[in-house]
Amino acid sequence: MKLTTTLTATLIFAIAANAQDRFGQIQNLIPRDKNGINVFDVKKDDVEFKGLSIDIGAAFSLQFQGVKSFNDHPTGNFQNNNAGQITNYRLNNLENNFNLPTANMTIGAQLFDGVRVNLDLYLASRHHNETWVKGGYLQIDKLDFIKKDFLADVMKYTTIKIGQMENNYGDAHFRRSDNGNSLVNPFVGNNIMDAFITEMGMEVYYNRGGLVSMIGVTNSKLNQNVQEIVPANPTPAAPDPNTTISPTILAKLGYDKQINDDLRLRITGSLYHTANSSGNLYSSDRAGSRFYGVMSHAAYTGPNGAVTNNFDPAANKDTGRFNPGFGNWATSYMINPFIKFKGLEFFATLEFASGGDGRGVDDKRTVNQYVADVVYRFGGNEKFYVGARYNVVDGKLKNADANNISINRFETAAGWFMTKNILAKFVYVSQNYKDFPQFVGGNPNDLYGGKFNGILFEAVITF
Repeated sequence: MKLTTTLTATLIFAIAANAQDRFGQIQNLIPRDKNGINVFDVKKDDVEFKGLSIDIGAAFSLQFQGVKSFNDHPTGNFQNNNAGQITNYRLNNLENNFNLPTANMTIGAQLFDGVRVNLDLYLASRHHNETWVKGGYLQIDKLDFIKKDFLADVMKYTTIKIGQMENNYGDAHFRRSDNGNSLVNPFVGNNIMDAFITEMGMEVYYNRGGLVSMIGVTNSKLNQNVQEIVPANPTPAAPDPNTTISPTILAKLGYDKQINDDLRLRITGSLYHTANSSGNLYSSDRAGSRFYGVMSHAAYTGPNGAVTNNFDPAANKDTGRFNPGFGNWATSYMINPFIKFKGLEFFATLEFASGGDGRGVDDKRTVNQYVADVVYRFGGNEKFYVGARYNVVDGKLKNADANNISINRFETAAGWFMTKNILAKFVYVSQNYKDFPQFVGGNPNDLYGGKFNGILFEAVITF
């Protein structure tokens, strides 16, 4: 790993040295600083092509957390009347302290007029402390490499992206924290049901006169390989496990218009569908949640023996999130209205997700999510903001369950852009778990009557 990192750094600086007169001359690039906030999908600009040009950027986030977790189980020793004795149970006590800083790196190049490449790396993340690749893609905005002005009238409004990349389902992922890159998120947390996935595929955009449209397809695999799929043996709980992987279809259609100097309106509808999946849209963010260690338990003894402490930030990376755990197939629809009037912003997510009840069970199960946030930006160049977000998830863990579970989160935030590349934000968060079962497999369910609340401070630097 150290040798690979050294060679990569040497190559980057060698290329940069040979192209120092063409550094940062990149076309159709969404800014990584404050100017990139509320820039959705892809963009066209008039940056002139002057030959091969190199782009290098990075993002860092440092977080101080002061959050406590609670649930309705007694602490210490108590009885599960259906299974047996539980000894020394409690949730982990969380200290007020710093989390591991997270960092991203971006390496890109303008290869030809209207053609650029992008590679994204996580230098340090909650789930992996070492450097690893998030994904990369080739973006084509012109077809001049085929013939000068080839289909120029079409490509004036069209963009093609190909690679293993952050797939464009919905608009919420453009306002979420992506490991070290959290400048575009006015808050600290992402959605409870966090739709984010990086699969091998292609997306084609056509944006013109306010029309927003995209159609895409992926191979439905997060980790690429050509190994045959050998399904698990059928069981009563999973009678018909997948025997194949089907492509995932992505689509987006909407309207985005700057009505006048003060008012912008945007609304989009998005689709994600896979008939046979190896992954899950709501568990594929390998960087991890922003709320470290919440609702985790200390070591205890359950009816079936010793249960280990599950605080580990890497192994238990999704604390504070919810994964509906669909099996075999999945379909999600997301509607995102966005309104900006002067310094006032409103953004919402209406998400309707359904899928197989579990691995090997095609029966439909549905879980829905509703999110709304209001942010007011003020001061010179809108360098200050305050905001509030409310998020609700509702649905069944299994069709056989008598009742729906629900999770709600309220988060308030205040932020200060010290420069367009440096953001400091302070938030208060409160999250509650309702109607979760008291026990799972005989052991206490950590989310039974669960809640966590507290404050977080986050400092962000991007360039």
